[in-house]
Amino acid sequence: MAIVPKRKRRPIFHRRKVCRFCVDSKLVIDHKDVNTLRHFITERGKIIPRRISGNCARHQRKVTLAIKRARHLALMPYAASMIQG
Repeated sequence: MAIVPKRKRRPIFHRRKVCRFCVDSKLVIDHKDVNTLRHFITERGKIIPRRISGNCARHQRKVTLAIKRARHLALMPYAASMIQG
């Protein structure tokens, strides 16, 4: 029997995510700016983790704190609203 070489796979290159707050210093994390904070929560109201959002550790802590403050002031929901049908 002849030995058949395995197919060589191409290496997969992933683009490194960049913290949008480090790139643009004009962006400010504020608990009153709900439109900016909506990018960092899921449809169900969960906070998106750092490895998915691409934030650095410092800005992820600030985003998390801002979301929690906005929730406390009832600017953002704690969970998704249940639609009853």
